[in-house]
Amino acid sequence: MGYFSEGMQKAIDLLLHMDDATFSAIEATLTSTCCALLIAMALGLPLGFLLGYTNFPGKKFLRLISDTLLAFPTVLIGLIVYVFITYRGPLGQFGLLFTLPGMVIGQTILALPIIVSWTAQAVENLDVRCRETLLTLGASSTQLALHTIREIRYHLGMVCVTAFGRVVTEVGVAMMLGGNIRYSTRTMTTAISLETSKGEFAQGIALGLVLLLIAFLVNFLMSWFRQKGRA
Repeated sequence: MGYFSEGMQKAIDLLLHMDDATFSAIEATLTSTCCALLIAMALGLPLGFLLGYTNFPGKKFLRLISDTLLAFPTVLIGLIVYVFITYRGPLGQFGLLFTLPGMVIGQTILALPIIVSWTAQAVENLDVRCRETLLTLGASSTQLALHTIREIRYHLGMVCVTAFGRVVTEVGVAMMLGGNIRYSTRTMTTAISLETSKGEFAQGIALGLVLLLIAFLVNFLMSWFRQKGRA
């Protein structure tokens, strides 16, 4: 296990001295993840709310599709987006392949079903008696919708944190659409995969420690939102 202790020491040294390659991977990861999450939230929160709040023909079918996409393999998402943004694809002229915007597209698609489905579930899990009481008191449709949003605000926080945790740790989309280009599209997960395959453990361990820290923060936020939601 000497190589592990040596790798750990080198990993800590890389983090303390803010190694360029290591922090470039961290920056690329956080940039693409945050951009994808913001886009997915802007699209998914309203869609999920409407899916859970309203009744319309085909609602169950749309919910089935959204729930099915939760288990969509990341490499398959990467493949589908790759076909569209490759130089011979319909979006090839935009030069998105092997760029951060290209990765953001794939990661947005990955996060979107999580936000849509879990937002809809949060709305559906509300006590219907509360809605009936407000209707009895003469509340308007706008007031009902605003009250629903207020009631599920902590659940929406959990949804967004969960989506962030899912995207920040994925490797398939980042590898296929980003190309793992150093100082450009190399993320923490793709860097760990590459460095480990080369037998270079120091940077992989350093980035692994950062991912563990992110995982801790994600779980801390989820626990905080869960407690607030029960209060």
